[in-house]
Amino acid sequence: MKFVENQISDDTLDLVCRMCPLHLLEPGDKLKCLKTSQVLEVLTDYDGALEDIPNWCKKNGQEFIGIEENEDCYKLYIRKNE
Repeated sequence: MKFVENQISDDTLDLVCRMCPLHLLEPGDKLKCLKTSQVLEVLTDYDGALEDIPNWCKKNGQEFIGIEENEDCYKLYIRKNE
């Protein structure tokens, strides 16, 4: 698991208090709206996303930048490759 601090993002997807499997469905839709090399910040409180989202990125050809954790949620960062 790669941790980051103060990562700048181009857009945010808030999935806090959302049910599984939305953490795997909605990032793909949101990334379609971004340009190549832009960064999506995904907010979630679902522990399973810490493993699922990096694996999703690898499977879908996106770059997983890392995770930032605060007291309210996790922030996962994805850079759009294509």
